[in-house]
Amino acid sequence: MTTEQRQVSNFNIANVLTTLRIVMVPFFGWALLVDDGNDPLWRWIAFGLFAVAMITDKIDGDLARKHDLITDFGKIADPIADKAITGMAFIGLSIVGDVWWWVTILVLLREWSVTLLRLSILKDVVIAAAQSGKIKTVLQAFALAGLIWPLPHGDAHGGAFDFWPGPTGEVLFYLAQAMLAAAVAMTLWSGYEFFRDVARQRRSEKV
Repeated sequence: MTTEQRQVSNFNIANVLTTLRIVMVPFFGWALLVDDGNDPLWRWIAFGLFAVAMITDKIDGDLARKHDLITDFGKIADPIADKAITGMAFIGLSIVGDVWWWVTILVLLREWSVTLLRLSILKDVVIAAAQSGKIKTVLQAFALAGLIWPLPHGDAHGGAFDFWPGPTGEVLFYLAQAMLAAAVAMTLWSGYEFFRDVARQRRSEKV
């Protein structure tokens, strides 16, 4: 089977994993918000779903590139799946009080503006993923995963969580917050680089 034939077929393992991530979003959001985020068991279930989504994101991308499974569907659905699961994590954590709303709004505005612009120019301009974007993705994944854990931190959850109680839970929570701060900074920087590169490529096409 040629590369061209493989690209025509949308039914492949990479696209199945991408679709699975999209389907998981509402279940993940529901698990995170059970009892206003105060149920340790459901927080762990939410963490498990988020971890599976992040792992399959890596796997489906590697499979698509290694086995020439890149399709138009995948090009559109993959970034949507990524932004949907991380966006749900940001929104859910803001609802339960673990992430400030202004942080969530700022990140989502950047993420979706870049995604929509990338999809709108997909056929005309190809912007390779920058190193800063890859670092941003890793920082976001680890920060959000840490904040989804049912860790005790101050009075936010009324002491309902008893996994890693006391100082250890507090330290882990604030480490996750510090990583989130780094993720937000890299999110904004990588967004700036993307818009800069698009503008440069547009100008070079006009020369």
